[in-house]
Amino acid sequence: MAVRPAVITTSDPARRRATLPSLTGIRFIAALLVFLAHSTMLFNPLQPTASFTFFEDPGVAKALADFFDSAGNIGVSFFFVLSGFVLTWSSTPGERITGFWRRRALKIYPNHIVTWALAMLLFASATPLHAWLPNLFLVHAFSNRVDTVQSVNFPSWSLCSELLFYALFPLFIVLVRRIADSRLWLWAGTMAAGVAGVSVVTRYIPGDARLPGLELTVNQQWFSYAFPPPRLFEFVLGMILARIVIAGMWPRIGLPTSAALFAAGYYGAILAPAPYSFSLTTIVPIGMVICAAASADLRGEGRWLGGRVMVWLGNVSFAFYLVQVLVIFYGRPELLDGRTFGTTAALALLIVLFAVNLLAAWLLYSLVEKPVMRRWSRGGKRQPAHPAPERTERTTRGTDHVPAGETV
Repeated sequence: MAVRPAVITTSDPARRRATLPSLTGIRFIAALLVFLAHSTMLFNPLQPTASFTFFEDPGVAKALADFFDSAGNIGVSFFFVLSGFVLTWSSTPGERITGFWRRRALKIYPNHIVTWALAMLLFASATPLHAWLPNLFLVHAFSNRVDTVQSVNFPSWSLCSELLFYALFPLFIVLVRRIADSRLWLWAGTMAAGVAGVSVVTRYIPGDARLPGLELTVNQQWFSYAFPPPRLFEFVLGMILARIVIAGMWPRIGLPTSAALFAAGYYGAILAPAPYSFSLTTIVPIGMVICAAASADLRGEGRWLGGRVMVWLGNVSFAFYLVQVLVIFYGRPELLDGRTFGTTAALALLIVLFAVNLLAAWLLYSLVEKPVMRRWSRGGKRQPAHPAPERTERTTRGTDHVPAGETV
């Protein structure tokens, strides 16, 4: 049975669709996956020769590192699909391209510049010009040089992909809107096949240089994971899935079933070799989880994912993602050196690390991201025939708590 969305038709560009608070909550789950991958690593990328784990039992440390190794890759893929979905959901015909680009730039750059500056001040001052300058402008992932892609606040590599998505979205949304409803599923399958195609092509990317611990060559790792153009398949898949939900064509598959399939895909990622573990095993379940959560909101069944706590966590998720290097890879060794602890104490310290990271994220969100978005994101004149309620307008413009493409 398909779900008929309780939305306002886009034939009236002045009106907005229903809000989807559960997708804001899901954003934090994706950011948490990245945190778990980073916080359980055995070695610190900033100090590769130093021990990094909290756990004195090497068996426990390795088991956690192995289990969460794929979590970061999957979390980033989740963000990319979600970005395409919510941007399409919140878009309206006739929206000014310059206004869209301004809001996206205001969403990304202030947080990025603050964390970039802190990283340069604390540990990255020796970064060469050819690395820190592209990093500052978020074009560094277009380079296949390891010291450039992983420079300064290195999770910012994913923002290069987001900027490419934002740059192309005004063109893509026109094309996606032209797809007939009867062909939406075909195009969704084509995008998923594109993700598989990137994995297959990766094996034929030339290059011999390897980094320790990588299954792929440096060029292969870069092409399949960090290079922005191949990640467009995930973004466009999210756009098409939004169209499917808007058209009422999404079958009534609940979140529990979708989450179970996601867990199976995650297990597949643990077993699969790179690059198949990056996003291929979970790309379909990720789309299912997003559509199931959106459909639940439309039916008024969002529950805990759309609750106040999860929405707040979703609001700070972008900042939570960007401060991880500062807290985990710089701050933690500064305070605790390379000391290890028993399993119970180590787990407690991981919880403390999470709390500190969340506090830092809240500060960045409260002092930088939120004020900037409230002050400058509404520039330009709108001429709505029938203004939408304030809550809907706020959320679709990316200043408060319901997603409007504000992913990392």
